[in-house]
Amino acid sequence: MLPVVPAFSPGADDVAAAAGGDRRAFERVYRTHVPKVFSLCLRMLGDRSLAEEVTQDVFVRVWQKLPSFRGDAAFGTWLHRVAVNVVLTRRKKAGIEQERSGGTDDVIDLAPARPEPVGDRMDLEGAITRLPQGARTVFLLHDVEGFTHEEIGEQLGITPGGSKAQLHRARMLLRAALTR
Repeated sequence: MLPVVPAFSPGADDVAAAAGGDRRAFERVYRTHVPKVFSLCLRMLGDRSLAEEVTQDVFVRVWQKLPSFRGDAAFGTWLHRVAVNVVLTRRKKAGIEQERSGGTDDVIDLAPARPEPVGDRMDLEGAITRLPQGARTVFLLHDVEGFTHEEIGEQLGITPGGSKAQLHRARMLLRAALTR
């Protein structure tokens, strides 16, 4: 009988090698972290194809910035911050484009076209996706990712009070959407 070999799990050595330009090490880092980054992008953007595109943008940015990773924080924490920044930059750019085209994303659609089965009404992910952008971002950063209002304010360029107001708005819209 052959001995069982534990699965290889990329770690600090791969991060260091990738920072030095080792493409195979970067591929292992990518494969390890892409599911979590994609999930974050999907939750923040609410669009699967856009999340796939932005996930790739995140890893392009990571490849570019990896040599500057100092290791002061865990790699996963640093990667998360890079991903959030890429998503926020993309959303800011999209917001400018949306303003020019006259589109709005201000109100969640609370009136269903026809009655839905109970299971469909409890679709939290769907309700989060339909939140206005600002409320969705603050909700995800605070309630899902655990950032403080001060940290969110710093990331988004808003006051902590603005973050609290957006979080309250998100929670009220979610409550209404999930109880209809």
